[in-house]
Amino acid sequence: MTNCTQSINPATGDVAAEYPEHSAAEVEAIIDRAWQRFASWRRTTFAERSERVHRVGEILLERSDEWAELMAVEMGKPLREGRAELAKSAWVCRFYADEAEAMLADRIVPTEASRSFVHHEPLGAVLAVMPWNFPFWQVIRFAAPTLMAGNTVLLKHASNVTGVALALEQLFDTAGFEPGCFSSLVIPGSRVAEVVEHPGVCAVTLTGSDAAGRSVAAVAGAQLKKVVLELGGSDASIVLADADVDAAATGCATGRLVNGGQSCIGAKRFIVHEDVYEEWLDAFTEELASTVIGDPLDESTTLGPLARRDLRDELHDQVSRSLDAGARLHLGGHLPDDPKTAFYPPTILTDVPLESAAWVEELFGPVAAVVRVSSTDEAIELANRSAFGLGAAIYTGDGVVGARLAAERLDAGTVFVNAPVASDPRLPFGGVKNSGYGRELGREGIFEFVNVKTVLVA
Repeated sequence: MTNCTQSINPATGDVAAEYPEHSAAEVEAIIDRAWQRFASWRRTTFAERSERVHRVGEILLERSDEWAELMAVEMGKPLREGRAELAKSAWVCRFYADEAEAMLADRIVPTEASRSFVHHEPLGAVLAVMPWNFPFWQVIRFAAPTLMAGNTVLLKHASNVTGVALALEQLFDTAGFEPGCFSSLVIPGSRVAEVVEHPGVCAVTLTGSDAAGRSVAAVAGAQLKKVVLELGGSDASIVLADADVDAAATGCATGRLVNGGQSCIGAKRFIVHEDVYEEWLDAFTEELASTVIGDPLDESTTLGPLARRDLRDELHDQVSRSLDAGARLHLGGHLPDDPKTAFYPPTILTDVPLESAAWVEELFGPVAAVVRVSSTDEAIELANRSAFGLGAAIYTGDGVVGARLAAERLDAGTVFVNAPVASDPRLPFGGVKNSGYGRELGREGIFEFVNVKTVLVA
């Protein structure tokens, strides 16, 4: 009997679709095909690769409505956010299609030899273990540079977005990529280790929890395979005494509610100077309370359900434990009546104890943990008091001071001044501490899965 994976609509609790899992023999055949395809794909010109990656971007825009609806049904993303995700995915395709050749060009290095240079060549078939929260963007931002570098791609997507995983495979086929350049593996997480261990897989990238990252890194490390990890985050947003309070409240609300609060770089901890605390909290509360909660297929909805009921229940447990530890409930915090769905209201916790779940753990949903401070130094110290280090934001009236604090004092891979943290194809993205290692995007991202080869002619 064939095992199946289900996609469950989190707005209704109904089964949206069922998909048969790949057997061990099918997985073996898919990996072998990816490795064999690599032999020819690596020899294609940058012009050939660019044409196809550009076409991927075009198709993403052409089928934006269809695939936004698919995301809404599979993981609860409102349609407007789904279209924005697909547009951003098209942007990263254009960026690498246009820039990869220059990024990977041979670099002459003057030495005593008659000629010496650095050459970049692809590695082989790269496995991507990807999450459900940005089901197109997370995959495309990895696949575009990896394919432009001459590698082939194997995707193990989150099981609740299998429809997206298969749509992505169809996308690359339609764009003119030969079979084996991009392949989706429909398997549960329990079978990832056997794929990582397969000799046809040369490297791995994973976006997900720190627990998943540790597990995959251990297996890959035993095989001496390169790994890039983009893991969880508990990003701090600091509001200093000289900040534009209304703009800071809007930026903080945007950072907290993006993707229903289900973002690794979503703002989660809010550290606000006492001089502006009350004014900021009023404005921030108004922003969160004005959210339109509803069916993600309704164009007026701005906040859909969480992706799964178990994730909603876990989030509510974190809120309950934080309240038990002494935090105060300022907004939301109550489970909806319908037990079948995965909705959760925008929630604000104030006076959050630093040992509580809301401060120590990642809040993957629309819950904000708020504390007040009396100085900039205290704000920086609290922001850095976390096992995570993915992103952070500072709101201040002095951009020069903000940039200095961002560059020199905050422990994070990305810091934005006077704006919520976001990823950008032109800039490297990744974290420190328990938020992982390695980089995606930018120039740095395309170098993760190439052999940086030195060539010297005496």
